[in-house]
Amino acid sequence: TSQVRSPGATLLVQDGGMGWLQFREGPLRLYGGYFLLGMIGLLVLFYLIRGRIKIGAGRSDQTITRFKFVERFAHWLLAGSFILLGLTGLITLFGRKGLIPFIGHDAYSILALSSKWIHNNVSWAFMLALVMVFVMWVIHNLPSRTDLNWIAKGGGIFSDAHPPAKKFNAGQKLIFWSVIVLGGSISASGLALLFPFEINLFAATFEKMRAFGITELPLYGPIPEALTPHSEMMHAQIWHALVSFILMGIIIAHIYIGSVGMEGAYDAMGSGEVDLNWAKEHHSLWVDEELAKASGAPADATPAE
Repeated sequence: TSQVRSPGATLLVQDGGMGWLQFREGPLRLYGGYFLLGMIGLLVLFYLIRGRIKIGAGRSDQTITRFKFVERFAHWLLAGSFILLGLTGLITLFGRKGLIPFIGHDAYSILALSSKWIHNNVSWAFMLALVMVFVMWVIHNLPSRTDLNWIAKGGGIFSDAHPPAKKFNAGQKLIFWSVIVLGGSISASGLALLFPFEINLFAATFEKMRAFGITELPLYGPIPEALTPHSEMMHAQIWHALVSFILMGIIIAHIYIGSVGMEGAYDAMGSGEVDLNWAKEHHSLWVDEELAKASGAPADATPAE
């Protein structure tokens, strides 16, 4: 018993801490680091084999508005905050092993404290941008039949045949939903870490899983019937890191294709104006819709092959 009324005040021994620490300093660091390096290596290899995806017809002297200012603001707020969160998270995870030997304990202490402050506060910008992006683009990212054709043809990534697409093609839709679902999961676990012992995600999730007859998980083992407040936080931290690694890998690929990987792609989020030939090659159905709006005529309902 205890006069202290905070969660976990009566917990005398927390015996799961060592397992959490060993996983964090072992498999999480090892496989997470290899995953990110492997993704970068695959993209370098792909670039050496495929080269930059060029505008087949060459640049024209015409542009079309791809994204408005508010859309680009939301995108860059999301991108900038995620990059900061990723970097500060990696510093926290790898700093003791990777940085202290080079910069010393005192310098790392300043860096670690700064990273913690940045990570905790920039998280709010990330969550705000996530909501903005979802509200503005969800209608354009719903699955459609054109996505099947795009996927069947590989989106023109492996050849110069670019299938027709609307404002977002199937590849961009996969990126969008990855960001929304994984980013939402990261945000939820992050909130649980920002407010320790107040937001309990895993105990409730495990209870629902047991209600469906699920008593064991691969690589995890038997599902516990109860979690201590400290164990809840350890689960949230591990989940937060695992999902973050997956999303970082996806975003690295997204950054590649939106910059050096494809000619003309960066303009969409740079100035918001893209070359008309680029737009016709990669988003022909969207171009037809936009030109029809400008002329006041109905857009051709027959997809261009």
